[in-house]
Parts: sequence; C-alpha cells; structure tokens
Amino acid sequence: MAGSFGDQTPLSPAMADVVAQLKRLARTDVTLTLIGETGTGKDVLAHGVHEASPRARAPFVVFDCGAVPPNLVESELFGHERGAFTGAHSERAGAFERGRGGTLFLDEIGELPIDLQPRLLRALENRTVRRVGGGRDRPVDVRIIAATNRDLGMLVASKHFRPDLYFRLAAAVVHVPPLRDRVEDIPHLARQLLAELGRRGIRMSAETVARLQSHVWPGNVRELKNVLAYALAFVEEGGALEAHHVRFVPGAAAGTVLERLPLGGHALERVEEATIRQTLSMTRGNKAQAARLLGISPSTLYDKLKRFDRT
Repeated sequence: MAGSFGDQTPLSPAMADVVAQLKRLARTDVTLTLIGETGTGKDVLAHGVHEASPRARAPFVVFDCGAVPPNLVESELFGHERGAFTGAHSERAGAFERGRGGTLFLDEIGELPIDLQPRLLRALENRTVRRVGGGRDRPVDVRIIAATNRDLGMLVASKHFRPDLYFRLAAAVVHVPPLRDRVEDIPHLARQLLAELGRRGIRMSAETVARLQSHVWPGNVRELKNVLAYALAFVEEGGALEAHHVRFVPGAAAGTVLERLPLGGHALERVEEATIRQTLSMTRGNKAQAARLLGISPSTLYDKLKRFDRT
C-alpha cells in the first residue's frame, strides 16, 4: 500500500471514517495513537499522516519498540555519547534526534520496557532528550505517532504500562478495523497490493473476489499480500487471477484472533451463538457461505439457529 491518503479510496464506512479522522489529525501536531490488530496497516496509515502533514518534507523515522533488544532500546531511542558503554566508539543520534522537524513513529509501543517509560514520558513532556552517557538535554522537534496491537488499558491495569504515559499517548486514539470488518475494501486493496507486487492491471474474476471476501483474515492486510503473492506464481502471463489460485494458510483463522478473545467463563452455547451470528453478519446473511466458514453443514446451521431463537 502506498504511503499517502491520496490513492486510498476505501469503500467500507469503517475505513472511510478512519481516513477522514486521520486527514484532520494530520494538520495538527497532536500525539496520535493507532490501535489495531497486527497486519492492519497501521504503519502505512502513520506514514500517510506524515505525508499529509506540514512536516511532510522532514524525516519519517520508524522505531519498533518490540524489535530492538531491551538493552539497546535506550541508546537507539535517545542516542548515546562516545564511550557511554562498551562498543560505543562514536556518538550516535537516537530516533528522536534523527526525526528532527518530522515524525517519529513508535511502533508496538506496548512492548516498551517499563523502566524506560518514564524517560519517554519526559521526552514527550519536555521536548528534550539526554543521550546515554551525556550531560545535557538536547531539544527535539518531532511529532509522535504511536501504534500497538495491545490493549494499553489492560497493560496499565496489570502494571506493565505507566498510566501517565498512557494518558499522554491517548490525546488522540484511532482504532484501525481488522480486514474482516471491511471486506468491501478487499478489491481495492488487492489491486493496490498486486501493483506493489509488479502485476498492476491484472484481472481478478468475480469468483476470486468472492473467495477473498469469504476469508476471516486473521493476518489482515499483511496476510492478503502474502496470499496474492503466492497466487501470482500460478498465473500465466496475460492470464487472470482465478479463485483456484488462492490458497489460505491452514488453521490460520483458528489461532491468532481467537486466542486474544476473553472467552473464559462464558457458557459454550453462548460462545457458539455469538460465533454463528457474527459469521452470518460477515456473510451478510448468506447461510450457505456461513456454514462453509464454520465448517458445518447448512442443515446443522439451520438447526442451531432454531435452537437459539427458542432460548
């Protein structure tokens, strides 16, 4: 997906609302936090905000809080002076300084070690950083965009995230919907992703689009791109992308999403009913399609719906 809002024409109301919010917030310097499942494109949206902002000509710096080893986070984020620790043979500017005048995207902010959270809060409040091994505060001018797939409120409750930092990051919160809640966007997204994969303009049959829209997409847009990349390997030059080219990762929908849901303590019948009704909502009432997704026969689905209606 491209990094600006100009080429994004979401068809779903949910995503259209997100883009509308972000376009307005892009004009400001308010700290923004994007919340959504892994693979929903939070990084793309963050870059879109930067490109639509007055800071667009300055750097867009990405710092992944979950990818940097804990012992290096402080140095990579705030910088270090020469000799600050073993191996620090020269001074180094951290992510805050490298983003001067632009945007600092703090990805997976929920993974930031709790002992470093006070330092991040001070940097946000005072607009200064002190390098590891340094003796003076350096002014920084960056707009902060954070992102997470975690529930920050629950992390605060479990004492894994500082409440003062949470409220500082919660100045503007935008929830990015999962792909399964905006299947109307799949044809447009697929065309964008196919272009990124070097196959701009390739035709997709109606059956292909229907197959893509029937999937639950636990891996969201990232999974869609991988599925399309695999499918393209079987498309002949000049041919169309057909439904039989599309393959999904076996069992993917059974993990990831379900494991994060608070299902414990609920009666199995209530969980089953919620699953069935949500699947019907996703398929817009198409019972045959819902039965396929649920792995049951249409007659079994009808029987269960009758039982739910009686209770």
